[in-house]
Amino acid sequence: MGAAFGLPHAVTYFYNVYGPGERASATGTLIEIFRQKHEQGEALPVVSPGTRRRKFTHVDDIVDALVLLMTAGVGEFPIGAPADYSVLEVASMFGGPVQMLPEREGNRRASSLDASAIRSLGWRPHQTLVSYIAQIKRRMAA
Repeated sequence: MGAAFGLPHAVTYFYNVYGPGERASATGTLIEIFRQKHEQGEALPVVSPGTRRRKFTHVDDIVDALVLLMTAGVGEFPIGAPADYSVLEVASMFGGPVQMLPEREGNRRASSLDASAIRSLGWRPHQTLVSYIAQIKRRMAA
């Protein structure tokens, strides 16, 4: 829309955002679904074969990128953390039992991301999925 009116604009794409305030639902985020299942002592549902890889980006890092783009960004900006994890790797970070679900047709094997445009503006993620899950588990243990 911005181009049609000659206005500068940025288009963003977010990759598997996680963080405080998430809600789990049938279409909710993997991290929140796993968090709730883990807290309830239930098995973590993993779609077979569990090897699909995803990049997970903390909401605070997304907000930092959006604030940066408000003043410096024109163009397309995929925003995502560089590390990727398989669904089984994420389940193992939480620990506990895993329930393997039937494979779903059409599910991507991996997500690709070229975040060089946002990185060229100086953005770097500060949060990691590993530390976020560790914080969840510490809170539960306390």
